[in-house]
Amino acid sequence: MEILHSKILGEGKPLLILHGYFGMSDNWKTLGSKFAENHQVHLIDQRNHGRSFHADAFNYEVLVEDLYHYIVHHRLENCNLIGHSMGGKTAMLFAVTHPELVDKLIIVDISPREYKPHHNEILAGLNSIDFSIQNTRKLVDKKLSMHIPELGVRQFLLKNVYWISKGQLGFRFNLESLTSNNPEVGVGLPSFTIFENEALFLKGSNSEYISNRDAPIIKAHFPNSKIVEIPNAGHWLHAENPEYFYNTVIRFLR
Repeated sequence: MEILHSKILGEGKPLLILHGYFGMSDNWKTLGSKFAENHQVHLIDQRNHGRSFHADAFNYEVLVEDLYHYIVHHRLENCNLIGHSMGGKTAMLFAVTHPELVDKLIIVDISPREYKPHHNEILAGLNSIDFSIQNTRKLVDKKLSMHIPELGVRQFLLKNVYWISKGQLGFRFNLESLTSNNPEVGVGLPSFTIFENEALFLKGSNSEYISNRDAPIIKAHFPNSKIVEIPNAGHWLHAENPEYFYNTVIRFLR
């Protein structure tokens, strides 16, 4: 059984942080260090992302299984979980499947409902890269820009480009598996699943991932939950308004 790669910071009650689609634990390094002043923070790479193992299978059931094995391996209990986007979907399914291991749940800009696949342009851009031709970061960025005009999105994706060996670039994520399993990323939480403990849903004020119509479905699965809006932020609210995000989460965890 392969164990997920992570970076562990600080001492105290475990706080596990799960990144989103195409992301990695490094995206949370700065906030993770701040949270580590009061918690033992686990910045986790989910399968097919970051420095964790690659596998053909990719869906929320296996992501939950990976997290369960990680928690058992590190002998953790009474964990607080933060999950952003895809990581939020993993965290929600984990909490309803293994409620005995979770104290508080923080879900960042995603709802339990189903989302239609909507990463087609990103996947087209990533799959257009031929590292024997695009052999510098600048050339990779130029090629990506034909599919992905938003500089911020490209910079986020370029964090996954690294030197496999001298003169040979590659992606850290498993592009093949993420491409073939893309529809899995939007799958909703199974009906009649409930997590009774406290849950905090954070939405970006400029993001449409959580709308007013999501409130009833959130309440149905997480009866002890509240939705809080993070101002001046879109889908990457933890990166766009980190101070407000941090203070909101710390208040909730206390």
